[in-house]
Amino acid sequence: MDEPQNMESDQAKAAISSLNPLCTLRYSATHRNLYNLVYRLDPVRAYDLKLVKRIEVDSVLDDSDFNQPYISVQSISATSSKITAKLMIDVNEKGAPKRKAVTISSGVVDLFDRSNGRENYKGYIVDEIDAGNATISFSNGLNLSVGQNHGGRVDDLMRVQIRETVREHFEKELRIKRTLPEGQRLKVLSLFFVDRVANYWPRDGKIRYWFVEAYQEFSAHPKYSELPSLPVDTVHNGYFAAYKGIPKDTRGDTAADDAAYELIMRDKERLLSLEEPLRFIFSHSALREGWDNPNVFQICTLNETKSEIKKRQEIGRGLRLPVLETGERCFDPNINRLTVIANESYDDFARQLQTEIEDECGVKFEGRISNKKQRRTATLKPGWKLNDDFKELWKRIKFKTRYAVDYKTPVLIEKASGRLRGMEKIAPARIVVRKAGIGMNVNGISTTLLAVREGEAGYSVPRIPDLIGYLQDKTELTRSTLAEIIIQSGRLGEVALNPQQFLDQALSAIQTELQMLMISGIKYERINGQEYEMLLFEEKEIVGYLTNMIEVDNSIYDAILWESEVEYQFAEAMSHREDIKLFIKLPSWFKVETPIGSYNPDWAIVKENDEKVYLVRETKGTKEELKMRGSEWARIQCGRAHFEELGVDFDHVVYAGDV
Repeated sequence: MDEPQNMESDQAKAAISSLNPLCTLRYSATHRNLYNLVYRLDPVRAYDLKLVKRIEVDSVLDDSDFNQPYISVQSISATSSKITAKLMIDVNEKGAPKRKAVTISSGVVDLFDRSNGRENYKGYIVDEIDAGNATISFSNGLNLSVGQNHGGRVDDLMRVQIRETVREHFEKELRIKRTLPEGQRLKVLSLFFVDRVANYWPRDGKIRYWFVEAYQEFSAHPKYSELPSLPVDTVHNGYFAAYKGIPKDTRGDTAADDAAYELIMRDKERLLSLEEPLRFIFSHSALREGWDNPNVFQICTLNETKSEIKKRQEIGRGLRLPVLETGERCFDPNINRLTVIANESYDDFARQLQTEIEDECGVKFEGRISNKKQRRTATLKPGWKLNDDFKELWKRIKFKTRYAVDYKTPVLIEKASGRLRGMEKIAPARIVVRKAGIGMNVNGISTTLLAVREGEAGYSVPRIPDLIGYLQDKTELTRSTLAEIIIQSGRLGEVALNPQQFLDQALSAIQTELQMLMISGIKYERINGQEYEMLLFEEKEIVGYLTNMIEVDNSIYDAILWESEVEYQFAEAMSHREDIKLFIKLPSWFKVETPIGSYNPDWAIVKENDEKVYLVRETKGTKEELKMRGSEWARIQCGRAHFEELGVDFDHVVYAGDV
């Protein structure tokens, strides 16, 4: 029985029983019930045995184009108490924009705030999340449904996807002609799925236009001159559900879809013939079955909105081993490679594919299974408040401070313009194609980058924003100071190439020099009546795991949580030293305010030789400033100034032996 899960009704069971079979053999990739499992060939095993093609992903993505607001509605969900939506937007992180998912709830949500102050999102305030209609409304009149995008270069991306698919097709045909002997060659097919038939079917459809453009370019290229020269009108065709002869968009489950399936199945054998010029197939993305032709080597899903097609479903249409013109299967691993041309990162593609295989096939990748970690809470020792060493230590370090800074504007202009002058060259926003191989074994699905190239697509000149206003809002410097920095840098002429990249790099350069100048002249003073209370130790638990906690005797806790190998080695050594009467890892709520954010020092120590000394130490993997991140060095300098005001010995060390 093939696909027995479709034969489990009472009527079907009775019909099978009437045959009086000696036994029933059930074959399926998706059994609903496993009665007596004899053998399982899961996707990982099939991949290991080379019973399917290898997988590659051509990832076609915007690179460094953050000049327009980008919003993609990923999903909307509702519970009895709230409605939430998952959006993909550009967010400022560590001074640079990054496209990432954010979750918002119903109510007034300002994307300017959620993007960490990206100017492009001013005015994008969520008015309503409508779970019933799966839409989001913004105060500026924009309405988006689940799967829709606003902003971004959708057409440019689709055009590059088509071009890359045609390129891959020609490369595959050329490799086969040079590798396989005459008489044992095979037909190469490329499959395009479109979500709107109107983008391909009329002769002026944009997808058809871009395909013809790409095909004519590569067919005329000298590199492919040894391949047959075929008229463009003969090499592509569409298979769509139709109403009165006119192709239409469908859901994939109508009578018109059935007719399209029948046409696909009827033409399968013809398409394998080398005499048949048809090589590029266009179909509706809703046609989820039928197109599993073994000689499909390229699959490209072209969607104006987010693709709902699952990755297993997408690659499943081309995974079977190809058929030679002799009718035999091809087992050459250098030929048997399926390339998916996707408008997402290859890492995301691999991650989703692995999740689907785990969820739908019952495969458990060993690399995804970890032993359950045993949680542990560090316990305060009895009588810790009465510990004289701790009381004396706390009496010295508990005070809060405020800081003041002093710097000279001409020095800032000189240093910031110099850093801006040496910043990375500004490049136009581009579409980049990254090709990666997908590996699959019991440990999981991995990716290996194979090639990087720039996709060719037109690009319109972006709007030039108010440079000075943007920088002034972020730095609070005067307009004249900022204008002088940019003018003296000599880089103003590059702003038109990529305004947002210029602004992000200029802001980073100015903020870096401003922070360095502020820190070099920083002064702290104690705030009368403000200090950290000892009671916070009881209110704030320290929770970790057995794998990142070390038991100690000479502390107010029975164990210390460590966060790096340097910290572990330090705590291990300190716990055995006789001259260390007490040491604690300062809790996360113990903070020193700095111009670049809060700083949490590492260790407070009581050491006794001839006399007791009370110390605060920061541990890092190096003592050299140039080997540390700039923010690490800056925070250490602020810590030094803070504890100097309190009269406490502060230093930066690598090893316990430095104490």
